[in-house]
Formats: sequence, structure tokens, C-alpha cells
Amino acid sequence: MPVTKTAKRALRGSRRKEAKNSMIKKSLEIALRMARRTKKEADVKKAVSLADMASKKDVIHKNRASRIKSSLSKI
Repeated sequence: MPVTKTAKRALRGSRRKEAKNSMIKKSLEIALRMARRTKKEADVKKAVSLADMASKKDVIHKNRASRIKSSLSKI
């Protein structure tokens, strides 16, 4: 556990960021599953949009987002 005041503050911040990043990842995974299962245009667009957003916020790497978008475009 952190000892100094600054380390405690940093731990709080990193826990908040971790929670937000995991929510973004989870919603992306769910959208990908739905897009691949239903193959509807709306679901594919939503998944592509979430991949772009996750890439922009550095939750996933930009090349991974490109791979996701490429595989979804084949659908």
C-alpha cells in the first residue's frame, strides 16, 4: 500500500482510470460479439465506432483497432 500522500492520490486516480478503461473494453467486446453474430450494418457501425474511440483514448493500440475494423468490413 502507498505510504506518502502523493502515492495515495496516484492510486486513487489509477483505480478510476482502470475502471473507466475496463468499461470501454467490455463495451467494445460486447459490440464485437453482437456485430459478428447478427451481421447487421448498425451493429457493425457501432463496433467500428467503439474501436475508434478506444483507440483514441489509448485503451487499445491503434493497429488493433485497424485489425478490428478490417475484419468487420469483410462482414
